[in-house]
Parts: sequence; C-alpha cells; structure tokens
Amino acid sequence: MELWIPITIASAFLQNMRSALQKHLRARLNTTGATFVRFGYGVPFALFYMAVLDYGLGRAMPVPNLAFWIWAVVGGGAQIGATFLLVYIFAFRNFAVGTAYSRTEPAQAALVALVLVGETVTVGTIIAIAISVVGVILISVARTELTVKSLVTSVGSRTAVFGLLSGFLFGISGVSYRYASLSLAPSLPAADPVVQAGYTLLIVIIMQAVAMLFWIWWKDRAQLSRIGQAWRPALLVGFVGATASFGWFTAMTLQPAAVIKALAQIEMLFTFGSSVLVFKEHVNRLEIVGCLLIVLGILALILI
Repeated sequence: MELWIPITIASAFLQNMRSALQKHLRARLNTTGATFVRFGYGVPFALFYMAVLDYGLGRAMPVPNLAFWIWAVVGGGAQIGATFLLVYIFAFRNFAVGTAYSRTEPAQAALVALVLVGETVTVGTIIAIAISVVGVILISVARTELTVKSLVTSVGSRTAVFGLLSGFLFGISGVSYRYASLSLAPSLPAADPVVQAGYTLLIVIIMQAVAMLFWIWWKDRAQLSRIGQAWRPALLVGFVGATASFGWFTAMTLQPAAVIKALAQIEMLFTFGSSVLVFKEHVNRLEIVGCLLIVLGILALILI
C-alpha cells in the first residue's frame, strides 16, 4: 500500500473528530470563535512537530521562497473561509449533511488545479470523483421528495450554497498547500515530504491564528474570554486539527490534491458514525445510499 493512502485515511478520521468537537464548541462560542480554536490552539502542536523534526531527528530545514509565501497566503486564507462556512452551516442541518456539502471538494480541487497550474487527473480519478459526488447529491436531497424540483431547490438552498462554497475554498487551499510544500524542495539536500509538509503547516497555521486573533479583537473582544474559558476542548481541537493538517500536507506533497481529497471522502463514514452515535441524529435510507456511493467512489479511486 502506498504511504499516502493510510496517511489520508488517518487525516480524514482526525478531521472528523475536529469537526465534531467544533460543533460541540459552537454551543459555547460563536462561529468565528469556534473557527479560531482550530488554528490558534493548533500552533503549539505545529511548533512541537517541527521541533521534533529539527532538533530531535536532525532533519534539514527548508528556506522559503516567494512562490512558497504566495501559495501559503492563498491557501491559509481559503482554509479560514472554508472552515468558517463549514461551522456556520452546522446550524441549519445535521452534522452529517452539513459536512456532506463540503465533500464536493475533490471535484472542485481538480478544477482549481487545472485552472491554476494546468494539473490534470486520470480518467479513473474522474470516475471516482463523479461517483462520490453523486453520493453527496443524494445525501443533500435525502430529507425531501426526490424529484427534479427537489434537486433544484436543494442545490439553491442556503446550506447547499455555503457548503459548496466551503468545498470550493477547501479545494483552493488543498492545491495551494501542495504547491507551497513542493516549492520548498529545491532548498533541501533531498526531497523530504514530511519536513516540507511540517514547515508549510507551521507557517500557515501561525498566519491564520494571528489573522483571526486580530479580527476577533477588532470585531468581538468579548469572544476572547470565552475562547480562553473553553481551553480544554479547544486544546483538543487544536491537537487533532494540527495533526490532521500535518497528514494532509504530507499526503498532498506526495499526490495531487484532487486525488487526496477523493480518498478523503472516507471521512463521511466517520461523520455518519459521529452523527448517529455522538449527536444522536437520525440518518435515513437515502443518506445511507449516498454514503455507500461515496465509499464506492473511494474504492474506485484506489482500484482503478
């Protein structure tokens, strides 16, 4: 099994944990506060990972160039927006369905990569993405009568629009992080995906934390005390979020973002588990069928 496969699956599991914890925090913080903890409380762990690589393992550190900074800023900003929207839509539909809309990310990442850098994907990958996206569409209409009208209405709903936009921004961030990480390779004695990914994560998460901290201080200073009071669950969000990002960045250094995000659809399995077992939310048959199609898309990605 290629290394990027288990890394991606582990990252998807951790990302689901992070989303579930953020939904829990949404009861104590507003959307901006719940979004911030994913970055602000992740900084100590990103510093720890790089300290282990640098001082513990003696791995050579990269030297960032202009291309790195451009990709890092674009990716960091897009991820903040995507995370904000994902947390925001949890208020409108259940945890599983809210996450499902953002799972169109692989198809959007492939399009973004094609437009920005001319990166293409194989026919097998396109088939896998298409199967998964059909699964997402079924989930999106599972609570309504399945007609052409319901499809149109669902796609035009507030949850769908914000969810699709979240997926689009996640797609931009994935492509940006891949090329930020790859741009560091020439400054190293030899390509080192783990170091490249760790360094990219550290720089990006610091920028995101500072930017969001400034925004909250400017717009809603009272939220800062609530963020501090929620430090226990927030610290766990920071840990799983930073660890998941470390995995994502490493995997996307090894494979195109669209391929990684297609396999990452496995997160929907973890999401449905959280929806039913943790949040006690009802999942109907059509949502299960949609989930199975997502799984089929994952199998197609790996086997084709």
